[in-house]
Amino acid sequence: MKLLSRLLILLLFGAAIGLGWAYRSDIVGFIRDKSGTETESTTTPDLTAYLTLIEELNNHRQRLRNEYHTAETPEDQHATLLSARALLEGALPTLMECWLGTPWDFNGTAHQPGADKVACGYFVSSVLQDAGFKLEWAPLAQQPSQNILGTFLPEEEMHIRVDADYERFVDELLTFGPGIHIVGLDNHVAFLIANPDGTVRFIHSSGSNPWCVVVENRASAYTLQNSRYRVFGNLTANRDLLIAWLTQRPFPTKK
Repeated sequence: MKLLSRLLILLLFGAAIGLGWAYRSDIVGFIRDKSGTETESTTTPDLTAYLTLIEELNNHRQRLRNEYHTAETPEDQHATLLSARALLEGALPTLMECWLGTPWDFNGTAHQPGADKVACGYFVSSVLQDAGFKLEWAPLAQQPSQNILGTFLPEEEMHIRVDADYERFVDELLTFGPGIHIVGLDNHVAFLIANPDGTVRFIHSSGSNPWCVVVENRASAYTLQNSRYRVFGNLTANRDLLIAWLTQRPFPTKK
């Protein structure tokens, strides 16, 4: 049943190309229904679904790339980028959740769900590379969280907060709209998905109980709550990042 559920998601990827931004919230909501909520997601790594999703996502990325290059007007290019954003915002959380239950280790370098133990930076680097971002896998994973985020976004789109009240922090993050964020903490890096309905999912390789890749909601994301330092940025809201993903432009590691 788990594989069947994942395969149903693949059908959604094809629909996302044509539906674009207008139906973005429906796309993301459907994927969440198929992959589970914060309390219902499987804790067993799913490599089979992961590899299938990577292949399907790459196929759709290539089709969108061709549409972008052959677009006759700026409006057509813009529409293609909206479809790319909708596709990424649906696919990336599903790829992340295939890793759930993969054990954490400070020195873990697993490149696939369940293959071995994985540190937080290698989890972030692996998911993004497998989603089609041309990056330097190990050098990126070994950087401080601010450099990881800075590899993808300009400084003006990176927001640093120190000793900020947690609830106010999350409320502020949500003002930047739905999307896939990288969030850097005192000694940690993670993904945070801001959903159109105002909820969030914090997905990371956790160096505390239960010591594995987990998905947490706003109330249960204790690592995020307890960090004094937070830096965040919305990856999928950045036009240049979407173009680079489509056209396979490299992301040199910021050091």
